[in-house]
Amino acid sequence: VEDLERGDGELAIRKTNYEAYEVGKNLATTPGSVVYENQLMQLVQYSPTTAKVHKTPLLVVPPWINKYYILDLREDNSFVKWAVDQGHTVFVISWANPDGKLAKKTFASYMEEGLFAALDAIRDATGEKKANVIGYCIGGTLLATSLAYAAGSGKMKDRIASATFLTTLIDFEEAGDLGVFVDEKQLQTLDEKMEDKGYLDGEELRNTFSLLRANDLIWSFVINNYMLGKDPFPFDLLYWNDDSTNMPAAMHSFYLRNMYRDNLLCKPGGIKLEGTPLDVAAIKVPSYFLSTKDDHIAPWKSTYEGMMLLGGDKTFVLSASGHVAGVVNPPAAKKYHYWENNKIDDREFAEEWLAKAKQRDGSWWGHWNEWVALFSGGETKARKPGEGKLKAIEPAPGRYVKKKAA
Repeated sequence: VEDLERGDGELAIRKTNYEAYEVGKNLATTPGSVVYENQLMQLVQYSPTTAKVHKTPLLVVPPWINKYYILDLREDNSFVKWAVDQGHTVFVISWANPDGKLAKKTFASYMEEGLFAALDAIRDATGEKKANVIGYCIGGTLLATSLAYAAGSGKMKDRIASATFLTTLIDFEEAGDLGVFVDEKQLQTLDEKMEDKGYLDGEELRNTFSLLRANDLIWSFVINNYMLGKDPFPFDLLYWNDDSTNMPAAMHSFYLRNMYRDNLLCKPGGIKLEGTPLDVAAIKVPSYFLSTKDDHIAPWKSTYEGMMLLGGDKTFVLSASGHVAGVVNPPAAKKYHYWENNKIDDREFAEEWLAKAKQRDGSWWGHWNEWVALFSGGETKARKPGEGKLKAIEPAPGRYVKKKAA
């Protein structure tokens, strides 16, 4: 009955102890400040823990389908805190949880008011024109799209020193289990739902992702909660999983049709943003692709095919486990393993790359840190949030990440 009431008549199965967590209290607790904000995002700058830092700042572009604190859950598994401890000046985009007022925000809006606005803000805060940029999932797709736009238009060119793509699809030909939900009939149904509100309710997306792993995210809780009468355990990852975000109607319709249905991003000129035809082959910045072997959302062989489309120097690393656990794998945990093979042959398929790769124990984080150091420009004095041209607006994690979809 409580689950039905919480879902307003729909069965919202309780997956964890929701009262055990609070964003800003025991999740997303890495110290820092919001130093910039607009309608679509807040930019969080984190406080340094080292006397010297890399000169080139680091920007993390998380997916807006979920909230950014997947990379800042607890102190012992926070990628954000770990990166700060490695001497990076870390900035993270915290996306707005949109309502009907943001219905007309487009994919280009996320590029201009998100990534590009963040790069300008980082320049003002640090004095550095360039940043190393990490894009996770759809954040990586946005990063690839924006780099192709910059190459084609000349705008914001030479602002990104290196690009890291975490479980990112560029070629959507084999787009994984999510493709089951993206045919024209279902897209029309989504359009009708979004037309009324101006956005897609976060609950719709959460339920879709739960269906992709129904045994783990639906039926296990039906059995334990309802049949065995057990209370769910506190689990930070499941709390984050159910902390839903809405999708602006214009952006979401464009994304599903142009990427998932028609697979136009991998075709030269297939997509135009702000009148500029996109060609990912024109991307020449050094790139690092991290994929996960058991990923059902961004299958690793598909991410490999997308990587091959880019120009410039490329590094591909494959982590064990899945879309989240393979990424959020701190070195101290000593879990899983990863494969590396620095030789990218344009004539070889993904399986051939893996056959020649070396397996390494533990986390890929250290391997990435050695790679990104090549583009980090030496050392400089540590920078504190609010010291530059941008003043601190409020303490991290900020207001936007705390807004619930309901």
